Amino acid sequence: MRFDDRRAAGRQLAWRLEFLRGQEVVVLGLPRGGMPVAYEVAQALDAPLDVLVVRKLGVPWQPELGFGAIGEHGVRVLNDDVLAQTGLSPGEQDAVEQAERAELDRRVLRYRPGGRPVPVDGRTVVIVDDGLATGATAEAACQVVRRQGAARVVLAVPVGPASTVAHLRTVADDMVCLQSLHFLGAVGAWYHDFTQTSDAEVTALLARAARPAPSTRPQVASPSLPNREVHVPAIDVRLGGRLVLPDSAPAVVAFAHGSGSSRHSPRNRYVADVLNRAGLGTLLLDLLTEDEEHDRANVFDIVLLARRLHAAALWLRHETALPVSYFGASTGAAAALEAAAPDAGIRAIVSRGGRPDLATPAALEQVRAPALLIVGSRDPRVLSLNRLAADRMHCDHRLAVVPDATHLFSEPGTLPAVARLACDWFTTHLARPIPEAPGSRSA
Repeated sequence: MRFDDRRAAGRQLAWRLEFLRGQEVVVLGLPRGGMPVAYEVAQALDAPLDVLVVRKLGVPWQPELGFGAIGEHGVRVLNDDVLAQTGLSPGEQDAVEQAERAELDRRVLRYRPGGRPVPVDGRTVVIVDDGLATGATAEAACQVVRRQGAARVVLAVPVGPASTVAHLRTVADDMVCLQSLHFLGAVGAWYHDFTQTSDAEVTALLARAARPAPSTRPQVASPSLPNREVHVPAIDVRLGGRLVLPDSAPAVVAFAHGSGSSRHSPRNRYVADVLNRAGLGTLLLDLLTEDEEHDRANVFDIVLLARRLHAAALWLRHETALPVSYFGASTGAAAALEAAAPDAGIRAIVSRGGRPDLATPAALEQVRAPALLIVGSRDPRVLSLNRLAADRMHCDHRLAVVPDATHLFSEPGTLPAVARLACDWFTTHLARPIPEAPGSRSA
């Protein structure tokens, strides 16, 4: 998925950061390209906006390759891998740093002439850039605000390489990346318009953000997305569903509800909405008819649910020509794994409070799609069952435990955490090739 421009990317990023609304938040943009993105985030969260000046230390003969970064207050971060690869001498490093330190000081004076930075002490700080490469500047930015007393550091970007995102999760308290890609290339390749941001635009955005907002300013709302009620043919029945396809969606996620839940499940609808805002299509599907729901045996008929989910995946591919992933809850998670086992085209699976242990051992061993199992820390029985199921899986899989969450993820902040984990998992694995079957060998 390519973004129209930085402002459009900022609006999508803002939707993923809605869980911060109402908190003591400060939004800091990394100049220059991060400022248009940060402006949209600050407007959406109704939070103050400031600039955080950090400079990349570029290899002299290849400036785009950073061997480190510097920030305000003397912060300096070095990338040992790049230094080892390039063989830069201490003298060469110092020369680059002196030049970048002078430019950093110039920009601070330009962006804040005689002004003081917005205080961050004791507050949640959202650091925003237009994309990641090595992550050195983002890491330096995190160090700067921690030295200033930030209580919580959230790093938010539209796009970045999966390896860098994984590293920065250990640096920031929260990491939000709309597209975490195995093969990134240049950040600009993921924008239709990546025109360079000028100093004048940075100062204009800061001035605009500093003006008192009118009391009638509307709240940011979700975009109006094309959606329709559908009837999916599945063997001997037609299943009701709600299909949402954002423009240029790169994939669609089919939701397998469990324990009698329907496509009207508020928790799954919330997660689907977050995925839609990130540009993914979704199909909220009833795997049982109204008459069938009254028989509890049908809720635990994993084979029946899996067959219908598989039929829905075939229908989705025909209707949309897009890759399909699964999101399963409760018994729906077992159905998703069972349906994915014989289907090599499923790109990724996410389970929320699921019962993967109800899938057959053979299915767990044969699943090829990368699987994320999300469980609440206060749901010990289901957590134990997920661990047992994970031990049988040979695919790329991960068990993510959401702190202080019970089975329904009804505690404040826990369902948004599920949505962020799911969105990151789906977008990360969209860019990866479909894995080979367990035990297969490349020629």
